[in-house]
Amino acid sequence: MIDWHGILAVFAAFFVVAASPGPATLALATVSAASGRRSGTIFGAGLAIGLGFWGLVAATGLGAILQSTGVLLTGLKIAGGLYLLWLAYGSARSAWRPSQVERDPMLPQKDNWFWRGLVLNLSNPKAVFAWMAALSVGLGGDDGILGLGIATVGCALIGLIIYAVYAVAFSFQPVMRGYAEFKCWIEGVTAALFVVAGLALIRSALTRSAAPP
Repeated sequence: MIDWHGILAVFAAFFVVAASPGPATLALATVSAASGRRSGTIFGAGLAIGLGFWGLVAATGLGAILQSTGVLLTGLKIAGGLYLLWLAYGSARSAWRPSQVERDPMLPQKDNWFWRGLVLNLSNPKAVFAWMAALSVGLGGDDGILGLGIATVGCALIGLIIYAVYAVAFSFQPVMRGYAEFKCWIEGVTAALFVVAGLALIRSALTRSAAPP
């Protein structure tokens, strides 16, 4: 029998994790404010698919395997950290070259929005641990595959809704005008935050690889 109270607890825990400020939501806010609602929505769709992929990994038990596979997890974390540093470079360049915004890695051409969002979330293996933590909050052994499936699909939809709300909220004209006015400062802070996140991810990978067996 499905424990609906437990599944609601999973949804609540996942909402807190997914809605909290992080590299994905920061990038989505910047893209939406700089290029508008359509671009932000497409970028958010890519983020949602990437997030859903890690949910599938967690739900099928592959997350536990990934966590125990040191070499693979270390490689994914380093690749994700390097990608965040690349985004930091794009934001920094955009801050100092306003006329080159559309050429920056942070702000790709329209046909690349989806793929940039997808790669951003796929490059963050920590997402699978967030999924595992959220699913473990309210699910028990009696929920079975059906309960796990409902929780996973529901969380994926929550992630999609959150990204859609971010895209809409940061694409209103007053927000876009504010972004244009303070673009240098916003992109500078964004670049710094991406650097911190990227280095933290790389550091966690190197710390894990250096840990004794």
